[in-house]
Amino acid sequence: QVQLVESGGGSVQAGGSLRLSCAASGPTGSEFVLGWFRQAPGKEREGVAAISSGSDYTFYDDSVKGRFTISRDNAKNTGYLQMNSLKPEDTAMYYCAAARWFPRDSLNGGEYNYWGQGTQVTVSS
Repeated sequence: QVQLVESGGGSVQAGGSLRLSCAASGPTGSEFVLGWFRQAPGKEREGVAAISSGSDYTFYDDSVKGRFTISRDNAKNTGYLQMNSLKPEDTAMYYCAAARWFPRDSLNGGEYNYWGQGTQVTVSS
């Protein structure tokens, strides 16, 4: 069982930056694909970014390309989501997730096996 704990959320003004962290514990957590997802009130969950276990591959939703960067440090069993040039529409609860197998669609939350509790990001205009 892999446990995931997010941190780093908060409130910022538009144009600001935040760095989210996802600490993983449990067996072979560093071998899993790591994804970041978000869900705003009244909206469906959407995939934001994903990264392969060895950081060879990264995937981004078009809405965050060029602004967000996903990374991981397997030595620390921690994943990160650096968010720059934040916009009010980025406001949401952000979740990290881990997938045992490489997803066919890395931004499809249905293909992930483990989830964190989420961290709130609020961007004001």
